[in-house]
Amino acid sequence: METKRDITVIGGGIVGLATAYALQQAGRQVMVLEAEAEVAAHQTGHNSGVIHSGLYYKPGSLKAANCTSGREAMYRFCAENNISHDRCGKIVVAVDELEIPALDELERRGRANGLEGIKRLSSAELTEYEPHVAGVDGLWVPQTGIVDFIEVCKVLAQKVTERGGEVLLNSRVVKVVHETDGIRLVTSGGEHTTTYLVNCCGLQCDRVARMCGVDPQLRIVPFKGEYYELRPKKHDLVNNLIYPVPDPQFPFLGVHFTRMIDGSREAGPNAVLAFKREGYRKFSFSLKDSMSIASYGGFWKMASKHWKMSLGEFHRSFSKKAFVKALQRLVPEIQEADVLPCEPGIRAQALEPDGNLADDFRIIQQGRMVHVLNAPSPAATASLGIGRHIADLAGTQFG
Repeated sequence: METKRDITVIGGGIVGLATAYALQQAGRQVMVLEAEAEVAAHQTGHNSGVIHSGLYYKPGSLKAANCTSGREAMYRFCAENNISHDRCGKIVVAVDELEIPALDELERRGRANGLEGIKRLSSAELTEYEPHVAGVDGLWVPQTGIVDFIEVCKVLAQKVTERGGEVLLNSRVVKVVHETDGIRLVTSGGEHTTTYLVNCCGLQCDRVARMCGVDPQLRIVPFKGEYYELRPKKHDLVNNLIYPVPDPQFPFLGVHFTRMIDGSREAGPNAVLAFKREGYRKFSFSLKDSMSIASYGGFWKMASKHWKMSLGEFHRSFSKKAFVKALQRLVPEIQEADVLPCEPGIRAQALEPDGNLADDFRIIQQGRMVHVLNAPSPAATASLGIGRHIADLAGTQFG
C-alpha cells in the first residue's frame, strides 16, 4: 500500500532515528524506512556502547560541536527514559615518552572543546583509576560513559511511532523516482511518496545518494573492527575504560578496553578492510562490495599511504597472540587464555578520491534531500545533536 509523508528518513540506525525524532519535535510528519527486520541492525548495534566525550576532535569541526552537545543530550535522554547508562569516565594512557606530545595535543583539544575536569595523571596516579594499567603518563576524562545504543534506538523508534510517525521494517529502498510533486520510493515492502528525503543509510549511504541522482564525491570503504571479550574471572583487570594514545595519522582509536553496560569487558577493536559491507563473519565476502573497493582509485591511494599499518592490523586479525600483545601494552597481565573472540562491528568509512579518509561528518543538502555521507564514531554519541542539525537544515531548506 502506498503512503505519502512530509519527510522520509531512510535508515533505522541511531542517526536516522534521532533525526526522525528531531524532525518530529520540529512539527514535521515523518516516516522511517529500515531495510532490516529490526532497528540498529548494523553499525549502531555492533559498536562498543561508549558515550564519547569529544576529546579527539578538531575544535570547530562538526564532530566536536555535535559530540559535545550530543553527549549531554544523550545523557539527558537516557535519564529521562530510564535507559541504563553510566558516566564512568576513562583514562587515555601514554605507554612511553614518545606518545606524550600526542597526549598533550589531546589535552589541548579536550580543553578547547569545553571538557571540564580533565586532568593529567602521573604513572602512579594512573593506577589509582586502573590498578593493572601500565603507562608513563595519562589523561583522565570524566565525561565519557557507556550505554546500550540498541536500547536507545528502541526508545527513539517508540517515541516516533507514539507521536504519529511510522517506522517501517523490511523496507529496503531499491529505486528512487523524482516526480513533480515529490519523491517516489520503491522498497522491498511497497511504494511510498514523500515531499522530502533524508539519507541516513550508513554503510549504504553513498549508493543511496547515487540512487537519488546525487554524486557523493566519495565512496564508503568498510572496515571491520574485531573484538575479544575478557573472561569473567578477569574482569577485575579493567574497572572502566582504558584507551591508548591514538595515531594522529589514522582515524581509528587503537585497541582499548571497555566495560560494557551489562558488566562484560571488551578488548579491541583492530581495523581491517572488510570485503562485505554488512558481513560480520571472519570470511564474509561480497563480490559487489569487493569490486566497489578494488575499482576505486581513492582506495589504492589510501593503501599506498597506510600499507604498513594495514599489515599490522591484518596480522592482529589472524593472530590472537599479536592482538593480545597489543593489549598488553596497556594491561601487561592480560594473557591469551584470558580473552575470547566476540562479534565484530563494521565502520562505514568515507574515502575521498585523493585517498584521504574523510575525517569530519559529511552532511550535504541538495534540492529536496539531505544526505549524511560520513558519520562514523562518535556518530552514536552525537546522534541527537546530528538530528537537531538536520532538523534545523530541513527547517531552512525544506520550507
